Parts: sequence; structure tokens; C-alpha cells
Amino acid sequence: MTSAPTPAPDRVFLVVADDSAELEVALRYACRRARKTRGRVALLAVVEPGDYQHWMAVGDLMKEEARQAAEQMLQKLAERVNEWTGTMPILYVREGVRGDELLQLIEEEPSISILVLGANPGPKGPGPLVSMLTGKMVGRLRVPVTIVPGNLTLEDVDKVS
Repeated sequence: MTSAPTPAPDRVFLVVADDSAELEVALRYACRRARKTRGRVALLAVVEPGDYQHWMAVGDLMKEEARQAAEQMLQKLAERVNEWTGTMPILYVREGVRGDELLQLIEEEPSISILVLGANPGPKGPGPLVSMLTGKMVGRLRVPVTIVPGNLTLEDVDKVS
């Protein structure tokens, strides 16, 4: 007598939420891949530290406002993810340096299977996270990275995902 196979864990596509123009194509790509593979999307917002240590009360207020803004952004993006995938995403809010917090989250959460980033197509380069993760830090990753060119249209993303 054989037992039923254990279901495979969901594939989790992690997208770093920020205010960049290329976020939309990275999010669309992650949603399309998650939907096709019965996976899930996770969103990470990082509240970066301010430079107001000598004005503690002002720094605390600014930190709280930044956290609230990050949470509001995640809620709006979660609605879009739900619309595109039919499921609510996993939401993470971290405080610290974005690259460090991203690497730490990937290490702490074994369910994260793929990191999806959008690349800025402009002359300043692909963006700090893409540059960091395709350079010296690539060896610290335990998951593949998918880089979506930020100049793609949503229709282009739909064709390749």
C-alpha cells in the first residue's frame, strides 16, 4: 500500500517593493510565473535608516512615517498581485539597509525560491540591487535571480512569462 505523495511546497517569487518605474514589470513577471506554476508572490519593503541620530524624536517620527508609507505601498501592491494571481501575496516589512535585509530574508525564509528584480534601462545602470546581486554578492544567494528589463511593456512581459 502506497501513501499519497507529499505536496511540493509552493514556489515563492520574491519582489522588492520600492518606488522605481521598473517595479511594475518585475511584479507582473513574478505574478505571471507564480500563477502558471501554482506558486505565490512575496513582497518585501525595506524602511532604510535615516540620518537623524542626534534628533531622536524627529528620527523616531520619520521612521514611523516611513514604515506606514511602506505598509500602504505593500497594501496597494497586494491588491494588484491578488488581481493578477487570484491569491494574496506574503508581505514583509524590514528596517535596515535594503541589500542586507534582502539577503537576510532570503536566508531566513526557506520558502523563497526565486528573486525577481526589475532593471532600470537608463544610463545610470540597472539599479543598486541588481548591481549588488550580480556583482560581489552573487555568491551569497541561495536562490536564482530573474532580472526583468524595465523597458518592457506589460504585454512584452506577458509574452515571455
